[in-house]
Amino acid sequence: MALHPVVEQVTNRIIKRSGPSRAAYLAHLEAARIQGVQRGALSCTNLAHGFAAFPANDKLKLREVKQPSVAIVSSYNDMLSAHQPFEGYPKIIKDAVREIGAVAQFAGGVPAMCDGVTQGQPGMELSLFSRDTIAMATAVGLSHNMFDASLYLGICDKIVPGLLIGALHFGHIPGIFVPGGPMTSGLSNKEKARVRQLYAQGKATREELMECEAASYHDAGTCTFYGTANSNQMLMEVMGLHLPGAAFITPGTELRDALTKSAARQAVAISQQGGTYMPIGRIVDEKCIVNAIAALHATGGSTNHTLHLVAIARAAGIVIDWDDFDQLSKVVPLLTRIYPNGEADVNHFQAAGGPGFIIRELLDAGLAHEDVNTVLGHGLRAHCKEPFLGEDGKTIWRDTPAQSGDETVLRPASNPFSPNGGMVLVQGNLGRAVMKISAVKHDYHVIEAPAITFDSQEDFMGAYKAGQLNRDFVAVVRFQGPRANGMPELHALTPALSNLQDAGFKVAMVTDGRMSGASGKVPAAIHVSPEILAGGPLGLVRDGDIIRVDATTGTLQALVPAEEWAARKQATTDLSKSHIGMGRELFTMFRASISAAEQGAATFPLPSPIPTIVPLHEGLDANEVVPGSDEDFLFRTQK
Repeated sequence: MALHPVVEQVTNRIIKRSGPSRAAYLAHLEAARIQGVQRGALSCTNLAHGFAAFPANDKLKLREVKQPSVAIVSSYNDMLSAHQPFEGYPKIIKDAVREIGAVAQFAGGVPAMCDGVTQGQPGMELSLFSRDTIAMATAVGLSHNMFDASLYLGICDKIVPGLLIGALHFGHIPGIFVPGGPMTSGLSNKEKARVRQLYAQGKATREELMECEAASYHDAGTCTFYGTANSNQMLMEVMGLHLPGAAFITPGTELRDALTKSAARQAVAISQQGGTYMPIGRIVDEKCIVNAIAALHATGGSTNHTLHLVAIARAAGIVIDWDDFDQLSKVVPLLTRIYPNGEADVNHFQAAGGPGFIIRELLDAGLAHEDVNTVLGHGLRAHCKEPFLGEDGKTIWRDTPAQSGDETVLRPASNPFSPNGGMVLVQGNLGRAVMKISAVKHDYHVIEAPAITFDSQEDFMGAYKAGQLNRDFVAVVRFQGPRANGMPELHALTPALSNLQDAGFKVAMVTDGRMSGASGKVPAAIHVSPEILAGGPLGLVRDGDIIRVDATTGTLQALVPAEEWAARKQATTDLSKSHIGMGRELFTMFRASISAAEQGAATFPLPSPIPTIVPLHEGLDANEVVPGSDEDFLFRTQK
């Protein structure tokens, strides 16, 4: 199938826009690579420190400086259900790598916080910043220069983006992402949402709510709704950074362990010594990023990735913006119904066909690039597979079934749930923002109502509980941006807003905060950029201003005369309580240096352009191949 013209147009624009920074990134990648194993660059003293505590056989292999060493970077902790399964992975990996003559070392751990635990709490104000902290922790683990490949053990909201950003700063090292899988299905998402709304109305007790939540989040593994954690897993699949179909196999199963062993062996295979060298910086390129955006739209994924994918791309020298997301959303159809955009969970999605089905449908419809690198080599078509356990206990792969196992959950591109991806860019005199409308009824795609301004979640909930919000309104929840208080998610407001909508009121939310992948049925223009502390216009809104939020035309407008708007002063508030306590004072440097939401809310700069020299390669004209370029890499690896 020919590539869709919009996909091709967006890709070409990204390639052109990213030219200098991508070239600089690839030059840095090549400069970091050495011939032979990476630890060959270390002195004897350095190397002795690096293997001092290892068993004799492994120590001998490390000392000989011949066989590859695989780094294990893990987000394990046993408080969080998604990360608890990683406890036993290092032994599985080390044993699997030893069987093929290599060595694996635990390079380092990274922090892993859970937005589910911190939702509506002060700790949530560290959540977004934890992504860049994880990237830095990844870099610290890899900084010893002992490693020829790496396995990244992570799964949830900021953890996978942080690990990938860190990995891309060591782009010469091949890497594979190794998930833990989702927990088995518990209480239905529909019932969970019902009880939450009853509790917000005071019609359910705390004990009833606790019983509901414990029945929903009941076992080891990721939460089963399609929020940021599971969106991460879908993106790792389509970006070619997982072994095919690894995302949604539940923990504690033989197949899960077999996939982990297979990932360990494949990491050795794609090292320089393994014979099929494939560094991670060559996998994550412009086409790979476009594929990720397409898969995000096709599955109704998390709006958090309008931040995270931007930051990931920047780490590889690639520049994307919300226009790219918006234009791709218009042509990529919605192929899934997974909660909150439906009643099914990710286990139902996996049973119906899973990631391999999505990848194949996007490729067959010309909505994704097949000619990309992956951890299996070159070509995304190899990832249209699902894993099974072979008779010898090893992983085998079979083609994804041609038909969906359940068209109420997963559909082909020829019969989508919606002709577009359900994520839109809205803009106007209030700035630029994103909306996820795949779970919003069409009747609520346009809301025009008076503004009520709030400077915190607590202010909103106080007004709601006092019965002051029983009317049509647009909640303008401001001072929630990354510079103000770290850009927390605002899901604590969802049950209250849903109740007001169910009561017949036309309500919407406009905020410079986040709502992520579980934004639900209430229209919400989120990530408003620039935020007030960066001079953004959200601080000019006053109570009673008529606000128009229109997902059909992409409008985000305060209907205030231009002269009056221009004469207004920015609102102010006391943010000191958000800057101290629960460790928030430690993150002052992040608030001071973070970029705007549309630039990924990132604290790391783009790679700086540096001059490149063009040599003459055998059989190729000097003007055709630039050393460090993708063409040069393919030429050398194929040769």
